Amino acid sequence: MEITTIGLDIAKRVFQAHGVDAAGRAVLRRKLGRSEVLDVFRVLPPCLVGIEACGTAHHWAREIRALGHEVRLIPAAYVKPYVKRGKTDAADAEAICEAVRRPTMRFVPIKTPEQQAVLLLHRTRDLLIRQRTMLVNALRGHMAEFGIIARQGAGGVGELLATLRGAEEVLLPAPAKGALLGLAEQIEALEARVDDVEAAILAWHKGNEASRRLATVPGIGPITATAILASVGDVSNFRSPRHLTAWIGLVPKQNSTGGKPRQGGISKAGDRYLRRLLVLGASSVICHTRIQAREGWLADLIRRRPTMVAAVAHANKTARIVWALLTHGGVYNPMAGRRPAAP
Repeated sequence: MEITTIGLDIAKRVFQAHGVDAAGRAVLRRKLGRSEVLDVFRVLPPCLVGIEACGTAHHWAREIRALGHEVRLIPAAYVKPYVKRGKTDAADAEAICEAVRRPTMRFVPIKTPEQQAVLLLHRTRDLLIRQRTMLVNALRGHMAEFGIIARQGAGGVGELLATLRGAEEVLLPAPAKGALLGLAEQIEALEARVDDVEAAILAWHKGNEASRRLATVPGIGPITATAILASVGDVSNFRSPRHLTAWIGLVPKQNSTGGKPRQGGISKAGDRYLRRLLVLGASSVICHTRIQAREGWLADLIRRRPTMVAAVAHANKTARIVWALLTHGGVYNPMAGRRPAAP
């Protein structure tokens, strides 16, 4: 019997494959070692392969697709309803095989190695910044125990380091000073590493025409522009701007029934990192608007609604502009689409 669809549950060492024919009958149930996967798919006729979207899924999707198969990645949350009972690799593979055949199923675009490389830079930068924040908080707390206080922000960290190293009158026990100097060295090493990663991101941004065009949008800089391109990939996967904003998680949650629409806060689905960058960029635009602008939809919104609500609304609008620029080309034009003033 010819296999038409395969559900592949991937893991670190042992994979599980579940294949069915055109009638939906199970004709393949096999446990595969990591080294056996490509050998098995190399001898199979071209078929539809479903894989849960996870850490190594994009690599395996590219490798299996290169052998002539059609590969689709499914979010793990969309596979869960098809698991009949229990949690085993075989049950997961069967659920993936069932889910990938559904006509209304939504899939994750397969990322290219370049996209994954740029995302790796972003993940590395985010991890280093979190580690630096932890060390700075530890340094502040430990020095506060000895009565040494500095102002908040990056400038306060510099003051703490200068006080720790330069002031002879600061009375610190020798063991405490040695431990704090070790923290200070780690903070400076992390700052240098963050600068290196950001320089690599900026270099990629300057060499990418689409990233430079996105950076013309208010609230989007090189960091956000490169993160969008690496995460979104082919924008044609989104039929409209609202599909992109829903994927990012910037649309209201729906709890409607009986013909009565009820909307709550934003869904917070999708890419949390991308959503955070867009909201932070929108917050900076709001600060600028409060200082300089007195008219416009954003200025009116700031006067009527809380700041965070306005920031999310502007982030939603920014994502829609991103979709338009990636779909139609060009750079951001603040006057595009505005109606002429009445005479």
